[in-house]
Amino acid sequence: MLTAVVTGFQNGVPQVGLVSADFCERTDLTQAEIDAILEEQGPDAFTIGSENCPELNPIAPELDETLWGFGAFVVLAIAIRYFLFPKIREGMAARYDRIHDDQDSADTLTASARADVAEYEARLSSVRAEAQSKVDAARATLEAERAEQLAAVNARIAQKRAAVQAEVDAAREAARVDVEGAVTDVVTRATELATGRAPDPDTVRSAVGDAMGAEVSA
Repeated sequence: MLTAVVTGFQNGVPQVGLVSADFCERTDLTQAEIDAILEEQGPDAFTIGSENCPELNPIAPELDETLWGFGAFVVLAIAIRYFLFPKIREGMAARYDRIHDDQDSADTLTASARADVAEYEARLSSVRAEAQSKVDAARATLEAERAEQLAAVNARIAQKRAAVQAEVDAAREAARVDVEGAVTDVVTRATELATGRAPDPDTVRSAVGDAMGAEVSA
């Protein structure tokens, strides 16, 4: 059996060596138990390979280590179950409630914003309709005023045109009378010179009037 033995130190580091041994050392037994076994089985009781020197597994844990590890695990499990897990669950529940409240608040704000937008659009439509009605009313008023003013202007123009036409007709009539009188005088004088006697004034005036009326009609 090989036994690890510290053979010395080098630069503060222990040097370990393996040496072979014919007997095993039972550190798990008291000196009284070892003496009792030696007295009962003789000096060869602890030789390598005997029942008092079982083959040891270097990585197998000791019973007390197993108990301590199991106890620590149980304590940790109890602490997690009754202390840590409730706190974690409370924290998760609080976080979920906070997220749920934030979501409800966001939904409420969204609904409020949509209501505000709808109200704004309704007011905008109402303002547009009112403005359009005012524009139409103003346009109708302007059209009526324009038509009224245009009718008044046309009436004044017609009145002035009638007055001018009357003046023209009067002037034309006066000119015609003057022309007719002058022509009558000329015709009377010419007839008198041609025939040697004065013609009848009424006959000459009638003939001149008929001739001038025919020329005006033509």
